[in-house]
Amino acid sequence: MKFYMDRVNDDYETLVVTRKDNRNVVMMSEEAYNNLMENLYVMGSQANYDWLMESKEQLEKGMASIHSLVEADVDE
Repeated sequence: MKFYMDRVNDDYETLVVTRKDNRNVVMMSEEAYNNLMENLYVMGSQANYDWLMESKEQLEKGMASIHSLVEADVDE
């Protein structure tokens, strides 16, 4: 099992474990899972998707600007 888990993590592969009665299981890395969940969230809302596509278009047209990050004061 370790061999397959390492392969899933190291090679960014998804492993399908077939079982009786089509009760299959999919194994993927936590990183791949988190990426999938984030994509589902973004694509699951038309407003989120539209905002993302508009931002992408602005970036491609050179309409983006660079800002310095502001450090938060922990004492506040």
